[in-house]
Amino acid sequence: MRISQCREEDLELLEAHMPLRGAATPHEARYARQRQGSATFLLAWKDRRPVGSCEIRWAGCEAPEVRAAHPGCPEVHGLGVWHGALRAQNISTALLREVERLAAERGCRAVGLGVEKNNPRASALYGHLGYRDSVPYLDCWSYQDGAGVVHRVADACLFMVKKL
Repeated sequence: MRISQCREEDLELLEAHMPLRGAATPHEARYARQRQGSATFLLAWKDRRPVGSCEIRWAGCEAPEVRAAHPGCPEVHGLGVWHGALRAQNISTALLREVERLAAERGCRAVGLGVEKNNPRASALYGHLGYRDSVPYLDCWSYQDGAGVVHRVADACLFMVKKL
C-alpha cells in the first residue's frame, strides 16, 4: 500500500472508484482546498487503485465547541476506506500515521478527528492508536442528491485528540 497526496490527474479515477455523497464533485473540492493550502488531501493506493482517503484541515474542526477546546489543532476529515471488503486491512491506520507525520513536520502538537457516536468500531480503532475522547459536538453538513434536493444532516460526534 502507498499513501500520497492527491494530484489533479487522480481526480477522475477517484470519482470512478470512490464516489462520495455530498457536493457534486467532493474530491475536486478537497483538492481545491489542498491547492489553496488550507488542507492536505491524502490517498491510499493498493495495486494502483485508490482504496482510502482523508483530508487534513489545518485550521481545525469548524464546530465552535471543538475550536474553543482545541485551538490550532488540525482535523482529520472524511477518513474513509472503499469498499467494505477492504476494511480491517490497516488502510485507515496507514492514513492516520501519515497525517500524524505531516502534522509533526509542521510543528503541530496534536491532531484530532470526529467520530460518530454510533460508530464504536472506528472509535475503538482511534483509541487503540492513541486518540482520546475530548468534546461532543454536532457535525452539520449537507449534500445534494441526484434529483437536486439538498439534504441537511446533523451527526452526533465525539472529537478525539492525539498528542504528537
